Amino acid sequence: MSRSTILTLSIVFFVLFISNFVANGIPGGRKKVENVKTNKEVQELGRYSVEEYNRLEGSQKGGVGSLKFSQVVEAETQVVSGIKYYLKIVAFSKSGVSKVFDAEVVVKAWMHSKELLNFKPSPANK
Repeated sequence: MSRSTILTLSIVFFVLFISNFVANGIPGGRKKVENVKTNKEVQELGRYSVEEYNRLEGSQKGGVGSLKFSQVVEAETQVVSGIKYYLKIVAFSKSGVSKVFDAEVVVKAWMHSKELLNFKPSPANK
């Protein structure tokens, strides 16, 4: 092969390699979830996050948790050992005030498991 053919093929493979990352996101990087409000899986993970938070809070305080799930308004995913979801959740307090919370949930479908890693008030509340 001539030198120009090798150079041309190298450039083509490089462009294809880079375009794969642009189209699919960087491996290990976060990817925005589209149509969050109609995505049943994401909404169920949001509900699970609030229920799990309430369960953990209730067991620590000797009562029941105080939040009521409304909806997930933003979500991102990241491939880890499973899929990690970064959720922005609207929930209501006992007094009826809505607040935004940030939650992180890891789903391992092959193990039929999900785990709430983090749940805290979002800086968006300020």
